[in-house]
Amino acid sequence: MTERLSPGDPAPDFTLATDSGDTLTLTELRGRKVVLYAYPAAMTPGCTTQACDFRDSLASLKAAGYEVIGISPDTPAALAKFRERDAITFPLVSDPDKSVLTAYGAFGEKKLYGKTVTGVIRSTFVIDEKGAIERALYNVKATGHVAKLRRDLGLD
Repeated sequence: MTERLSPGDPAPDFTLATDSGDTLTLTELRGRKVVLYAYPAAMTPGCTTQACDFRDSLASLKAAGYEVIGISPDTPAALAKFRERDAITFPLVSDPDKSVLTAYGAFGEKKLYGKTVTGVIRSTFVIDEKGAIERALYNVKATGHVAKLRRDLGLD
């Protein structure tokens, strides 16, 4: 079983390639709040719904001091296509060896259509300004999750 993070745990640092060909390092965002969400695959229906929900909520999340980052095992090229196709306006990072997803407890066994499979566990992490986990949400739903997160963060 993959070890899961809890509030107060240090957020595992990472430096990963982005959809734009740059790299993004979590520690460079210290001093800002971060919403890091893990999703299985770019351009699939559920992941598109979730990314578009974050995109549509980005202005209010940024106004409240949050940066949003999406993470998946997709290649930077696939992430770039996803960004362009769906006008994603926040960074998408590539974790092809799934080491960062595993460090966050967002890769491992999960139920899919009643079967146990190994894959990305749709998860969201709220990281505070000092780099600690404020919230670790696992097995979230693609639809309606961003609205619930906004309510939980007191943004609605």
